[in-house]
Amino acid sequence: MGIIIGIDVGISTTKIVGLRGGHVVSPIRITAADPVTSLYGAFGKYLHDNNIKLNDVEQVMVTGVGSAYIDEPVYGLPTAKTDEFIADGLGARFESGLSKAIVVSMGTGTSFVQCDGEDIRHIGGIGIGGGTLQGLSRVMLNTRDWNQIQSLATQGNIHNINLLIGDISTHPLPGLPMDATASLFSKAQYDAPKEDIALGIIVMVLQTIGSAAILSALNTGIKDFVLIGNLTLLPQCKEIYPMLENFYNVRFHIPKYSEFCTAIGAALYYVQSKNK
Repeated sequence: MGIIIGIDVGISTTKIVGLRGGHVVSPIRITAADPVTSLYGAFGKYLHDNNIKLNDVEQVMVTGVGSAYIDEPVYGLPTAKTDEFIADGLGARFESGLSKAIVVSMGTGTSFVQCDGEDIRHIGGIGIGGGTLQGLSRVMLNTRDWNQIQSLATQGNIHNINLLIGDISTHPLPGLPMDATASLFSKAQYDAPKEDIALGIIVMVLQTIGSAAILSALNTGIKDFVLIGNLTLLPQCKEIYPMLENFYNVRFHIPKYSEFCTAIGAALYYVQSKNK
């Protein structure tokens, strides 16, 4: 059996992985001006870096919003498409080892995919994600550079931006400790330092996604959430999601290859279909 290539094609960023013998091989990410350039650039680099020849590739599976621009076989290889939400579920399930969970795909916006064994289905989403973070950063910080935004945020003080329970009450409220957020950006001043604003934007996006995920699971009995996508790389995830776990008695999981789960899921779809 040759290597299966899974490709998650975004508008400007493409993620590519190989799947061989049930193991993920050297995932990479490439950014380019358009999805077609991004895909072919990622594919060429992947083959070169891993010393893979075209005849070593059994199948190419593409998914993601940019896959709509791919209308012919990639480099003449057998090529097929996978529904993005199914790929999210398959990849997250594979990487987390969980058969029952809600997959929170943190991309430009955020989608929620419910997994219950073999039943994988999209249950909704919100228009808040990495695109929100970058857009607000352009307006408020005059930058969209991820590294600069994160660097600023590491020096920020969230107490200067968000109103906390401790700011409005002398005692914890039922189920809400003193450091819980009462209102995002409620304390921000017109002359707030960029560092505080950067942290405020990141915390707002991550907290909102986490809260929406928890609400999406109401009446399902599901307590596990698998976070995937680029936003999982933000260091603030390690502070915000454990806090939400304590508030709501849930569990947030960030798999090893969280950034590449959708591409992994695309490759897995082929393997699953072949084995049926």
